Amino acid sequence: MPALPKTESDIQPAHLDRSTVKRNPMKSQYLQDTALRYFLEVVRCGSISEASQRLNVASSAISRQISSLEEMLDTVLFERRPRGMVLSAGGEMLAAHAQKVRLEADRVVADLQALKGLRSGRIRIAASEGFGIDFLPRLIRSFQQKYPAILFQVFVGPPAQVSRQVRDGNADVGVTFNRHPEPDIKIVHQQPAPVLLVMRAGHPLSRFKQVTLAQLQPYPLALPDPHTTLRQLFDLACSRQQLVFEPVLTSNYIQTLHNYLLEGDALSITGEVTVRYRIGKGELVTMPLRDKALDGRYTEVQTLAGRTLPRIVEVFIEYLLAELDREVPPQGSVS
Repeated sequence: MPALPKTESDIQPAHLDRSTVKRNPMKSQYLQDTALRYFLEVVRCGSISEASQRLNVASSAISRQISSLEEMLDTVLFERRPRGMVLSAGGEMLAAHAQKVRLEADRVVADLQALKGLRSGRIRIAASEGFGIDFLPRLIRSFQQKYPAILFQVFVGPPAQVSRQVRDGNADVGVTFNRHPEPDIKIVHQQPAPVLLVMRAGHPLSRFKQVTLAQLQPYPLALPDPHTTLRQLFDLACSRQQLVFEPVLTSNYIQTLHNYLLEGDALSITGEVTVRYRIGKGELVTMPLRDKALDGRYTEVQTLAGRTLPRIVEVFIEYLLAELDREVPPQGSVS
């Protein structure tokens, strides 16, 4: 595992605005304009009545604050519909601003608490399933052995949802596989994440250094769902070579596919980081596939563009990047 600062006290506000403490909405709310806080809650809930319940504030008070905002800005912020309230174009602009104000207020409070010597904190991560199975749990556990007071919250979902969590301020950092740029997302780190063939150790194909797609035809395939970047690139490569495969198993759960491989000669596709630890245990083997279309995928570490991160999040990102760089080479042995 990569090196960390020696002690929790090493995490101090320095040349960047950072902190080591968890978000404290009971304090940070006082640094936010009341009208903006009410507005943002209505955006989240989609209705004034639900926002009223969550804020424990009268619906009429929320309505007055939003009306005041609309009057001051001379723009309609919501389209009032029978099933809820939908942001107008102007409302979307204000929501983006209000979100950044909320995150900045959280950071300022965390920095102030850090000056008092508090050594707790929370890191919210959104990740693709390939990272959520083994990689992140092991990384988080290792990090917490050095900083036991740091709490983690992990959301696992498809790449688009990962970026959405970061964009909406629900995650401090996103770790995902991506093929296309996302709006309002800062890419902290990007590295190639090619599609690899994966099989049980001792599989007949495991003696090769790399194989072609055509060499897969005699074997059953267990493939991820078509919405994944893995499957999309695989299907594109097969289409270009006019190859047709009918998977014997399709699943939206990667562990199901990998466990299935252990029981026979089926093949699947994966990214290196997803199976890194099962390779280390000698259960699975990976190797490259000869098709450039399978190289069009990247590992991305994402944050919200324009946001200043708490210090503890930046320390964790440094730790994360060091571990991502520790790649395990494919295990094929003969050309």
